[in-house]
Amino acid sequence: MIGVFDSGSGGLSVLKEIIKLLPREEYVYFADTAYCPYGGKSPEAIRQRSMEITDFLLSKGADIIVVACNTATAAAISALRERYPVKFIGMEPAVKPAALSSETGVIGVLATEGTLKGSKYMTTKGLYEDNVKITERVGEGFVELVERGILDGPEAEATVRKSLQPLLDAGSDRIVLGCTHYPFLAGVIQRIAGPGVKVIDPAPHVARHLYEVMESEGLLRKSSRRRKPVIELVASGDDASAKRILKMVLDELK
Repeated sequence: MIGVFDSGSGGLSVLKEIIKLLPREEYVYFADTAYCPYGGKSPEAIRQRSMEITDFLLSKGADIIVVACNTATAAAISALRERYPVKFIGMEPAVKPAALSSETGVIGVLATEGTLKGSKYMTTKGLYEDNVKITERVGEGFVELVERGILDGPEAEATVRKSLQPLLDAGSDRIVLGCTHYPFLAGVIQRIAGPGVKVIDPAPHVARHLYEVMESEGLLRKSSRRRKPVIELVASGDDASAKRILKMVLDELK
């Protein structure tokens, strides 16, 4: 069983990419909606929540856990790996592919405050900032939009433009999505950015990494007549948004 967790519905963007590669596995997805969003919370609080959620996922039988949240990855994944015997797969803003493919030499990163201040992101940024200019903005209100199910329309466009426009004004031709909620707004982001800007979502890379780790650990399902995944959705608070977005994700995968 694969455990996946996020502060809310955002991690479902990662689950979508995982299911593309592993369509017959069993999943338990935990949406920590009672504590969403994580972006402005202290690293200590996020670590505590991450451990409590991990305990729950292990009690459900999870053999491997995907921390499908950039903020939780930044704050907690090292502590989780030290404390628990299972493998953890985390998120990382896709600065490398953005930096290597940029034609203007300027890339933009949209992420939460917690991710941008995290050592994992700072280390990755340090590897490339001598070669490209890296501009950053917090996606103010993005998580809240997704949790409310507002993925397009005037309100979504106004909210996205406020954080995205400074990155475009700086000359960014690559926009890195550094929060798993943000891909659900990718259509709006791309429309505002225009055809000359590429929006980069790290979720496909995370899914491939999970597959490789599961293969090396012997965790892949050997055979199954099942044609679709089994997914248990659990939320610490209101689950309406996660249910709605999960249905949307599964409908897109049909």
